[in-house]
Formats: sequence, structure tokens, C-alpha cells
Amino acid sequence: MGIAQHWWAVRRQDISMASMPSPLPKPNAVAEISLKQCSHDGVKAGAKAAAIAFIASAIPVMIGARAIPWARSNLNYAAQAHIISLVTGAAYFVVADKTILASARKNSFEKLAGRVESPL
Repeated sequence: MGIAQHWWAVRRQDISMASMPSPLPKPNAVAEISLKQCSHDGVKAGAKAAAIAFIASAIPVMIGARAIPWARSNLNYAAQAHIISLVTGAAYFVVADKTILASARKNSFEKLAGRVESPL
């Protein structure tokens, strides 16, 4: 291997080493458990809200598409399914997000209260 080839091989290795991200420190076990519990609570609350929203939107859409003349002529099966799925998905994401944020805020305030001492 010539000098130029060797230089390029070393340079390529240096570039690849520099582009690799440094490993992040692993969070402690308590924080990891809290994070998983927070996510699990959000998923559970979102699923409950999605089930309720599905029932609450499916019944009026299906009845309306058969009873209201405008809806009967303009809302085919795909449009009905689209309306119901949009309402269901929106309910899931809104409730899951609010639940996760509330849990994170509660955990943050608990940590803050543990660190702050009374000024008296």
C-alpha cells in the first residue's frame, strides 16, 4: 500500500470515527420505570377515549347517512369510515398526549419538591 493510499485509509477511518455519535448515559432505573408507567397510562387512557369516541361518532354518522337526504347522496361508505376514523384517532392522540404531559408534570413537581428545602 502506497503512502497516499495509506493516508486515505487512515483519513477515512478518522472520519467514520468522528461521525459516530458518542453513547448517551443510560438513565437510572427509577426514571426508566417512571417513563414506562407514564407512557402506559397515556396509551390506556387514549384507548379508552378512542373506544368512546368511536361509538359516539359511528352511531350518528351511520344513522345520518341513511336518514338525511344530503348525507345519503354525498357520504359513501369510504367517507363514513373516514369521518369515524378521524374522530377516533384524534380522541386517542389528544387524550394520550394530555395524560402523558400531566404525568410528566406531576413527576417533575415531585422531583422539584424533593430538592427544594424550606427557606425557614
